[in-house]
Amino acid sequence: MTASFFAGFYEHSFEWLSTSGLRIVLILIGITVLLAFLKRAVARFRRLYEGALQSPGQVKRADTLSHVVRDVAHIVILTVGGMMILSEVGVDLKPLLAAAGLGGLAIGFGGQSLVKDVISGFFILLEDSVRVGDVVEIAGVGGLVEEVKLRTITLRDLSGNVHVIPNGVVDKVKNMTKLYSYYLMDVGVAYREDVDEVMAVLKDIAAELQADPAFQADILAPLEMLGVDQFADSAVIIKCRIKTNPIQQWRIGREMNRRIKKTFDAKGIEIPFPHQTIYWGEPKRGPAPPLYTAPWPQAGAVSQ
Repeated sequence: MTASFFAGFYEHSFEWLSTSGLRIVLILIGITVLLAFLKRAVARFRRLYEGALQSPGQVKRADTLSHVVRDVAHIVILTVGGMMILSEVGVDLKPLLAAAGLGGLAIGFGGQSLVKDVISGFFILLEDSVRVGDVVEIAGVGGLVEEVKLRTITLRDLSGNVHVIPNGVVDKVKNMTKLYSYYLMDVGVAYREDVDEVMAVLKDIAAELQADPAFQADILAPLEMLGVDQFADSAVIIKCRIKTNPIQQWRIGREMNRRIKKTFDAKGIEIPFPHQTIYWGEPKRGPAPPLYTAPWPQAGAVSQ
């Protein structure tokens, strides 16, 4: 009985090894090959995404994306491979799949916002719509991008306040420093001024600014004169803009405004300010009634 038992055991073991055991070995080899291929594919993806001109923000973004792709692919490969091995061992997968489905459903209901943040963050990183160092406006908050993660974006505003914005609420991104920037100017002058002369003066001021070594490197093109934009209550608005390197438009614009004020003062070009002109009208018959004025009493004077 013992000999027949061992003979049957050896026969059964040999049969299992030649069928299911061999398939398990092939599955393990397949998992190893896929993981090695995945490693090379992720490394290639990272090099392609970083590009030729690498920057710290670009490297960090590529590192985050490559880690996400690698981890997700690892989970898929190991999960599928493990299920195939369990099936070869003889484990019934139906209860496991049912339990996994219920668990996944519960996690999905409990972590909807987290899943939304992660998925949105992945596409934000993939599309490269926001980079570290950009000045953006997101979800009604504007500031300098300090960090772009898979779940959140961190901004610091001009006052130094830090804003952490979940990626799931990002429905629109206003990037003010993508590739290049413009400083848009609405220059108001009095109605009495010759607008052609004023536009020529503005072009001269911009040309001098562009020739200045302290600002030359950040100005990408001469001043673009858009022309007379509107007739306001007390001013004629001339619109123009100047193209600059990213995030330098405010520096260039402030210097341009300073030079405009000094030049207009020197040339006698009036920059109007809010004021009112009283017009008494002209009667149909006879002259307009005189306007009587009285000086304001001096300090210490005694009124009679």
